[in-house]
Amino acid sequence: MAKKILKWTGITLLVIIIALAAAPFLFKNKIKEMIVKAINEKVDATVAFEDVSLSLFSSFPKANVTVDKLSIINKAPFAGDTLVYMGELNLDMSVKELFKGDGEPMNIESLSTKDGVINILFNKDGVGNFDIALKDKDEKPSDAKESKPFALNVQDYKIENLRFKYYDERSKIKMVIDSLNHEGKGNFAASKLDLDTKTTARLTLDMDKTNYMRNVTLSLDAVLGLDLEKSIYTFKNNKALINQLPLEFDGSLAMVEAGQQFDLTFKTPTSSFKNFLGLIPEAYSGNLAAVKTEGDFTINGKVNGLNSDNSVPKFNIAIASNNASFKYPDLPKSVQNIVIDTKIINVTGVLNDTYVNLDKLSFRIDQDVFDASASIKNIVENPLVDAKLKGTINLTNFGKAYPVKLDMPLSGMLKADVETKFDMQAVEKSQYEKIQNNGTLSLSGFNYSGEGMAKPIVIKQADVAFNPSRITLSKFDAKTGGSDISVTGTIDNFYGFIFKDQTLKGNFNMNSDKLLVADFMAPDTKTTTTKKDGKEVKKTTTASDAVKIPAFLDCTITAKANTVVYDNLNLKDVSGKMIIKDEAVSIQNLKTSVFGGLIGANGSVSTKGAAPAFDMDLSLNSVDITQSFTQLEMLKSIAPIADVITGKINTTIKLSGKLDAKEMTPDLKSLSGDLMGQLLSTSVNPEKSKVLTALTSNLKFLDLKKLNLNQKIGLTFENGKVNIKPFNLKYQDIDVKISGQHGFDQTMSYNVAFDVPAKYLGNEVTKLLSSLKTDASKISVPVNAVITGNFKNPKVSTDLSKSVTSLTTQLVQQQKDKYLNQGIDKGKDLLGGLLGGNKNTSTTKDTTTTTKPKTSEQVKQQVEEKAKQGAGKLMEGLFKKKEKKDEK
Repeated sequence: MAKKILKWTGITLLVIIIALAAAPFLFKNKIKEMIVKAINEKVDATVAFEDVSLSLFSSFPKANVTVDKLSIINKAPFAGDTLVYMGELNLDMSVKELFKGDGEPMNIESLSTKDGVINILFNKDGVGNFDIALKDKDEKPSDAKESKPFALNVQDYKIENLRFKYYDERSKIKMVIDSLNHEGKGNFAASKLDLDTKTTARLTLDMDKTNYMRNVTLSLDAVLGLDLEKSIYTFKNNKALINQLPLEFDGSLAMVEAGQQFDLTFKTPTSSFKNFLGLIPEAYSGNLAAVKTEGDFTINGKVNGLNSDNSVPKFNIAIASNNASFKYPDLPKSVQNIVIDTKIINVTGVLNDTYVNLDKLSFRIDQDVFDASASIKNIVENPLVDAKLKGTINLTNFGKAYPVKLDMPLSGMLKADVETKFDMQAVEKSQYEKIQNNGTLSLSGFNYSGEGMAKPIVIKQADVAFNPSRITLSKFDAKTGGSDISVTGTIDNFYGFIFKDQTLKGNFNMNSDKLLVADFMAPDTKTTTTKKDGKEVKKTTTASDAVKIPAFLDCTITAKANTVVYDNLNLKDVSGKMIIKDEAVSIQNLKTSVFGGLIGANGSVSTKGAAPAFDMDLSLNSVDITQSFTQLEMLKSIAPIADVITGKINTTIKLSGKLDAKEMTPDLKSLSGDLMGQLLSTSVNPEKSKVLTALTSNLKFLDLKKLNLNQKIGLTFENGKVNIKPFNLKYQDIDVKISGQHGFDQTMSYNVAFDVPAKYLGNEVTKLLSSLKTDASKISVPVNAVITGNFKNPKVSTDLSKSVTSLTTQLVQQQKDKYLNQGIDKGKDLLGGLLGGNKNTSTTKDTTTTTKPKTSEQVKQQVEEKAKQGAGKLMEGLFKKKEKKDEK
């Protein structure tokens, strides 16, 4: 009997398991159809989801429905904007709900979401993107009774990693709640319930381009009383933290037809000054548990009224502290005599009537006292700002009283005595007569090093004076690494830059004795951790971001430096002007002594486009050729053979192209321009060049060390190719013509044409021409050399056949003209004597035979034949290698 029971129990369990496994396949399409119906039935938006899955195992005896990548995209007037996105939406319900018939709603008992985004937008007309319900004017009351696919009977819900964004185009209010995690438990089946919630998030708040909160950490554990029929939500037991500041809330929030009705009060549960330190993020304030404080700090607030399109709730927030102090246990100094008196008030319900009064902010470290006060009114239409700042802060003492996390301790003395009063419209319109600024600010003995700094910077003295129209930097002396800089100048539109994101304008003079560019260029480093053989291995790499010239700058810098060191270049007596504007730098009249001469530059560099671009005019005056064309990579690519030339050059170079976005070096493939130069006092070292040694090995008469290069040359370059404008050289009394091109990839194709006088063709040629009684100075041979391959592996070929043909033709023509005119017989005897090819008699042992006279045609042929033979000897003497004399 027991065996039968076990058998049937096993069979039953097996059937249940098979049913649970098969259910997702049986009900999946049904669930999909219900979800589509639930969403699209009343929604005027584009809705999509990737897939729907059903599981009975994970939450048995409940069924779990998962919707992947659900999105709701707005239509006009917010076409294309995402209203809602859920990476994952989970719905839990009883298994029996799956067996309900069509028209019967499924009761959802719990829901959860992961990785969601909600965007609430209001356009300039006050229309919200969340109003996506379909509006049917012909809807009848009976239609409202139509059965729904799903019914809510939620007992608990959970939201993980939600990003909520709110933006109102009219008021310019932008709020972002990021990394929102929220969960709640309560019986939503009841019209009144207590909802137990836990919430954590980060809050960022901006109003009209001004940031008021940035990534402020929030947490709230609260019991909310919900009256779903009247839409009233009441705060009961609750505990909130803003950063580490504790707050308690009382009151309610009601949803009414016109908006939201607030009746809330909040306060700090204690009056300890630790409340103030709690406002500061923990990363900057440290652990507050052991901090010793005296005095109080309280925040009390009340919010009451209607939040609607035409009004905001009235509110009164008071922040106060009197004669407080704090001391961190591991730091030697304390901050004392702290007084804070701040109020944020609105008594009318009109947002523009809100005002902020910082009546007093004061503290003391040792004997240094710092005081500040400020007020802001009319915050929406035209904010009015009135502020005063006076006092001294010894930064060394500040670092000994507050846990500032820096690579090196703070040092220096900050002194301020500044008053300012202005309104934002005056700032926007640059109406300086309405801006009241006066006072001074100074910083001395300031040392700083940190991320993004290549070397620690030491500011010896910085003095700033404020007046209504501008800020004057009367002195700025600093050192970093081996560099020193001294700057004076003026800053215009400072408030427009700070408060309205306007362009920062300025005019500066900079002087330096020595400027090392490397002192200002810190590479970004990135440390990655990998596992190898079960052990963690850390690897630090250098990462470079694309260089961008700031769009907010509009300034002129006139600079002078005795020495500027850039990579391996030592520039002397550097001077020039830089105009920074519209994401570009314009360089004017830049001059420097380098390579034994002077280099000047005018042009611009822009990072505004997709790729940085430059357009530059360079002038090189009497600079050393070898140094300039070997140490400057761009010139080396344009003229790679220039390193074999010693001497000076005067040249102008026009060039433009793209720059590498990270290294800001020229992209040679994009380079275009031209070079015009005059070579001065030059000589050639052919043994340094494989191209020239290959050329001279083919042409023995050529000694390039004797070549005179004191002349003008011209190059053009584009699409990775450098074209040589054809030019003539004079090598002794040999005319040379050079033309061709090479690529930045070092490939080349050149033609070198020589017009070689016969006297350079060897002793054999000289003797031959002398026997012909021919004037050698009137005979020259064209020799053409073709150079291909690349600069490291050149290929040189010469046009020998053309040279032979040219010389043969000249000799034949000269001899024909000479001897035919003298007569056949005389020519016959003369040629026979000179060329040694004919004899008048042939002597044998017994008899002597006399040759018959030749015809003129025969004489002509003989002349041609002998001339060719002589030309052959000439070429043999020209191109054969000279034999070395036997050494003893």
